[in-house]
Amino acid sequence: MTTETRGAMAPVKAKPGPDVQGAMDSLTKARVAALAALDKKALDLVVLNMMDLVDYTDCFIICTGTSSPHVEAIVESMEAALSALGVEPSGIEGKRAAHWVLLDYGDVVVHVFDRPAREFYELEKLWLDAPRVEVDEDKAVMGREDQGALDR
Repeated sequence: MTTETRGAMAPVKAKPGPDVQGAMDSLTKARVAALAALDKKALDLVVLNMMDLVDYTDCFIICTGTSSPHVEAIVESMEAALSALGVEPSGIEGKRAAHWVLLDYGDVVVHVFDRPAREFYELEKLWLDAPRVEVDEDKAVMGREDQGALDR
């Protein structure tokens, strides 16, 4: 593992070995999902590397939508992007109300909030020690599958 300082955006290495859903590592999955969220104009997106902090997931993605329909659009975009690569969630919670939707991909857990829920729960404050994973926002282009976005 790469040693990182609190809040730094430094390169991180994925855990060795095969992933349960194929050859794609958790950081790549997180970047694909993050770019899909950004394609739908998700706000305040952060990807946290949880590998050295917890044993139940490798990455958290946290982002915000401006309304329930916006949250739904972000979630659908993330699901479609990962599904196109053969990656399906093991569980989805909160989709009906769309105030806080959780997508559980095992090694990647996605939290899509509306603004009031994001401000109330403040998940990032629980994980201040988690290194942030850089996502190249310039590679998020609506309606385009961009394999170059995965090149990191």
